[in-house]
Amino acid sequence: MLNKVQIKVRGYHLDIFQHVNNARYLEFLEEGRWAFFDDFGGVELMEEGIAWAVVNININFRAEAGFGDTLEVQTRYIKLGNRSITMKQTIINTQTQDLVAEADVTYVCFSKTLKAAVALPDDLRQKIEQAIADSE
Repeated sequence: MLNKVQIKVRGYHLDIFQHVNNARYLEFLEEGRWAFFDDFGGVELMEEGIAWAVVNININFRAEAGFGDTLEVQTRYIKLGNRSITMKQTIINTQTQDLVAEADVTYVCFSKTLKAAVALPDDLRQKIEQAIADSE
């Protein structure tokens, strides 16, 4: 499954060089992940005391984006561990089709009660495995 969400670059996203500040890309990527979870599921786990904790983010910046650009954040699963998932995210400038940034984000399935990483529920694991297979 590939999820896409668009974000318009606003003035408050810019730094003194008049392009998107690197810290804003973390927010854009997070918006993409929340949109992904809205469509894919997994948010309901929070009601059961399970959360997704980000444990690693690697971002490569490829091109600048500026005021008025529309950026498309694309998100998909790429790797599944016993207690973790890794997502690949790309940010594309929709006007130029330039790759603006790409990131790998790793989460662990975290029990709020136990305050520890736990194995993914079997039904969710199967759903993620299928999503990874479908996107290859």
